[in-house]
Amino acid sequence: MTIAVDKRTAVGLLVPLLVGALVMVGLGVYGRLHTPTGFAVGPAGFSGALAMKAWLTTGAFLLAIVQVVSALSMWGKLGVTIPAWVHRWSGRVAFLLTVPVAFHCLYALGLQYDVPRVLVHSFLGCFFYGVFAAKMLALPRKGLPGWSLPLLGGAVFVALVGLWLTSSFWFFTTIGVQF
Repeated sequence: MTIAVDKRTAVGLLVPLLVGALVMVGLGVYGRLHTPTGFAVGPAGFSGALAMKAWLTTGAFLLAIVQVVSALSMWGKLGVTIPAWVHRWSGRVAFLLTVPVAFHCLYALGLQYDVPRVLVHSFLGCFFYGVFAAKMLALPRKGLPGWSLPLLGGAVFVALVGLWLTSSFWFFTTIGVQF
């Protein structure tokens, strides 16, 4: 089976993917070269930084589920119509919830590789922001293949699920549910 892709379509998708790759690599390099400070963001209302990160990531994870359901609705895959603003706003809020978590992880802890769970988590964090950047840059582009946005959105979702499993789920099952 051969898939025909014209040059303009390939270049239109290549630019967001290259920028996403640069974001991913840039975050990884910064996280590895930056000397961790041990502290970055105050846990405002939480018992500590780990609890804050676990709950904010859980909020982003739950909103990511809303993202998948609303995207399926927008693509006509459900028997119900969910307004497009639900998809846009759940995505915005989910992304905003990840920002203090990522800042704390990168600035206070850096990219770590001593523990396999933490290594996977570090790579998933870099991948999440890289593929998110690629998706946001691909959104306004006309003429992209129909599979590109669902694929990028699915990759964002899978990365966030992986981040949640390697952080919040680990925290709640190892340390316990704390606020």
